[in-house]
Amino acid sequence: MRFYLSLCAAVLLAGCSNSGTGPVPPKTVEKVDLERYQGTWYEAARLPMFFQRDCAQSEAHYTLQPDGKVGVLNRCRTLEGKWQEAKGVAEPQVEGKTDKLWVTFDNWVSDVLPGVTKGQYWVLYLDDEYETVMVGSPDHEYLWLLSRTPELKPGMKEKLLEVAKGQNYDTGELIWRTPDGSIKK
Repeated sequence: MRFYLSLCAAVLLAGCSNSGTGPVPPKTVEKVDLERYQGTWYEAARLPMFFQRDCAQSEAHYTLQPDGKVGVLNRCRTLEGKWQEAKGVAEPQVEGKTDKLWVTFDNWVSDVLPGVTKGQYWVLYLDDEYETVMVGSPDHEYLWLLSRTPELKPGMKEKLLEVAKGQNYDTGELIWRTPDGSIKK
């Protein structure tokens, strides 16, 4: 009987583990000062995604609003030198916690299916100076490496890749920013 109970307990505990149920969500930085976070961020690299398929260079502009939400303006420059824009808003997933945000963009899909198009924006790494950040989704499908300048500081690329790999993101799939000289004017 004792053996049977031990076997049942082991099976029950094994069923509670994560093996086979999907990736473990990444760890976040726990707190982001949204006032310091606002401003312009340049994309150094990203994982491939449909809505950025034509982007050679991207930047994000964040503006803290009086209600605590963050206005979002994402800009993308194509190889032909044309700019595309998407506007939206980000807000904490949990009141008072600023490391995990919902982002919703103003587009026809959001109008037709409100709430369905919310994206998860988790801050996975943020340096003390608020000059470099790594943002991803908990399902590991989205990842952005961002900097306050178009080029990462020396050594930062390696640091971000190390953090991303440690969080189980596929860094071999990253698309890096196209240099200015490769874009038509």
